[in-house]
Amino acid sequence: MSATMKYEMMILLTEEFNDSELKTWAFNYAKALRKLSASEISVISRGKRDLAYAIKDQKRGNFIQINFSSIPQYLDEFSTNLKFDTNVLRFLILHKD
Repeated sequence: MSATMKYEMMILLTEEFNDSELKTWAFNYAKALRKLSASEISVISRGKRDLAYAIKDQKRGNFIQINFSSIPQYLDEFSTNLKFDTNVLRFLILHKD
């Protein structure tokens, strides 16, 4: 079995979410991470911000940061879920030392 590694994920969502919907969305993805054996999950809302350029006709977006520990092989499945979510404009997953 592989050792767990620490990750930081930044997700850019459409601006149409209000605070309550944003918390629900983030909570659902945190639960999805938990099902993939992730641990030490923390979700931080970075707020709505103007984008440097339009992405999918959006000029503003909500930024969410999720820190977690996971086995690397599960990231592909989670990334696929994010790619098919129409509310996600962009996301980036970084390995933390």
